[in-house]
Amino acid sequence: MEFMTGGRAEVRITPADVGKRVSVRRRTGGGPGEAAFTDAVGVLTSWKEGVLSITRRNGECVRIDEASLVAAKTVPAEPARRRGPAADARELQEVAARGWPALETERLGDWTLRAAAGFTRRANSVLPLGDPGIPLDAALERITRWYGERELPALIMVATGRADTDERLAAELDERGWTPERHTSVRVAALAPLADTGADTPPDSAGGAPTHVTLTREPHADWLALYNRTAAPTSDALKVLTGGPSVWFATVRDADGRTAAIGRMVVDGRWAGFSAVEVDPAQRRQGLATLVTAALAERALQEGASAAYLQVEGDNDEGRALYDRLGFTEHHGYHYRRALPGDSAR
Repeated sequence: MEFMTGGRAEVRITPADVGKRVSVRRRTGGGPGEAAFTDAVGVLTSWKEGVLSITRRNGECVRIDEASLVAAKTVPAEPARRRGPAADARELQEVAARGWPALETERLGDWTLRAAAGFTRRANSVLPLGDPGIPLDAALERITRWYGERELPALIMVATGRADTDERLAAELDERGWTPERHTSVRVAALAPLADTGADTPPDSAGGAPTHVTLTREPHADWLALYNRTAAPTSDALKVLTGGPSVWFATVRDADGRTAAIGRMVVDGRWAGFSAVEVDPAQRRQGLATLVTAALAERALQEGASAAYLQVEGDNDEGRALYDRLGFTEHHGYHYRRALPGDSAR
């Protein structure tokens, strides 16, 4: 797939690459009702007399005239499907916290109190990894006071489905009246297949689907407009969005220059975290969310990452279906516990 990130499209394969996995884009002629370009990913099985043969993973063989090539490159071999990269919940929680950083933190034993002027629960909740170092009731009283001083609700992020200690914490908070909310699934996937998926997404039948993804280090105004349709993001929100080890913002524009889709990714060692994947309602069902994810995944591969993660809320049926199709599998879950108004430890 041709990803526009500041460089030019190039044909970077030769007959010497026969036997390798490749991604190619070619001209189709662009007649009435036809797409001007189409893409293919598969194994380059032959290149003879100006004709390439590419075998897709479903066994289909595609024959391509060399003269029609617009862009081509080798891509990593597709790994065997499995349940996802091996990782424990604590590792992922720590990586995710660095990828969506709070503006203010304070340690409470092994727990971290986080605040970011109320922008998202993730950046304004306690991350309880291990022991708070003091009895639970004293810890809850301190947490409630700390968030109250910042005029924020007291929230604790509690992981589920991985460790007995998390289940015990959830039960103890339940006994003290801390109510659950916002159940979320943490999903993981191998990164290389995600980079391939964009090339398997054909343009729409009229040839009008946007296909170029621009990657930037800062979110432009039109990116922010699609991400947050109700109000302009505050400076604190921008600090969270741009925080993290290596952050990238993806933007897709249609033929008229309007923003059609966006996404955000942060690379941290072997992990690439995906978030804020949004598609304009008028541009949906064209594979743009897949295209954005693929472009960001390709960038993450270039930075040495090998695994992907994301968080999707339990009531986001459309998002969950998309990530199922992309090969993400559930690693663990989490939810928030909220103190009742006026309560401390109870």
